[in-house]
Amino acid sequence: MIFKNKKKAEIGDQIFFKNGVKGIVEKVYDNSVITKITENNTELEFKENITVINHKNYQVLA
Repeated sequence: MIFKNKKKAEIGDQIFFKNGVKGIVEKVYDNSVITKITENNTELEFKENITVINHKNYQVLA
């Protein structure tokens, strides 16, 4: 997996978090992003496949 060196994602960026979950950023806030889940290789469940993630807890995929 290739990661970009950006600290904050932008709308439309694909991000990786929770060791196996990928998503596309739909909205950016000062401290977090709202993400639509596109791939989930964990046992975690997300209501309506959307979640909020702090900027410290994800990596932007290239």
